Amino acid sequence: MTSNSPAPAQASGPQGSQVLAGLRDSLGVGIGIFPLGFALGVLVIQAGLPWWLAPALSIGIFAGSVELFMVSMLAAATPLLTIAVTVFAMNFRHVFYALSFPLQRVKRGLPRAYSVYALIDEAYATYVLMPAQKLTSRRIVTGQLAMQTYWVSGGIVGVLVAGALPEPIEGFEFALVALFIVMTLDAIRGRREIPSAVLAGLSVGIAILVIPDQALLAALVLYAVLLTLRFALGSRARKHENAGEDFDD
Repeated sequence: MTSNSPAPAQASGPQGSQVLAGLRDSLGVGIGIFPLGFALGVLVIQAGLPWWLAPALSIGIFAGSVELFMVSMLAAATPLLTIAVTVFAMNFRHVFYALSFPLQRVKRGLPRAYSVYALIDEAYATYVLMPAQKLTSRRIVTGQLAMQTYWVSGGIVGVLVAGALPEPIEGFEFALVALFIVMTLDAIRGRREIPSAVLAGLSVGIAILVIPDQALLAALVLYAVLLTLRFALGSRARKHENAGEDFDD
């Protein structure tokens, strides 16, 4: 934290109004993540897993898409190493969130520890661009706590609804596949990262052909290697271009 960062206590506004502000901040997010939490609860029951796994994942991990993916991996008895590598790869971006998230506005101790734990994509997007003078520790923590409440309650409702159904919903397990397809297409369209998508498809294809029993783990490792090589080659090409421009000058 830099020395010119405003202290949490300097933020203005009564405590009650800051709680209400945090709740308002979370409403738009809640509309989106409650249905996903509901889907998590339904998937847990339809996968034949114990009902308590839905709230346990929502509290222990609280990472959205990773929890949905965890259900399918646990149901398929995926090796622990594969699960660990997959979760690490999917959540590694959160390491960089703390570099720009306004954690300096959150009080030290338990509030800041919870804010780090609950730093999901939606919380980051909600507060990272908000003016610092509008942010207080109470507002940020309240918003994050409300977001997690939407997720946990959605999972519990999903468990209850799925348990009350006389028969499983056919094809509902495809919701996870559809979710990742949509996320992938949005990422490709938004970032125009066609080469990365090609490398991902190549990694999956090679992994399925070479190591079908450990295809997921192999694909993740191979994809990481290919991305590293791409970055290294790109950096070298840019250095040569810059050197050529300097020579021409």
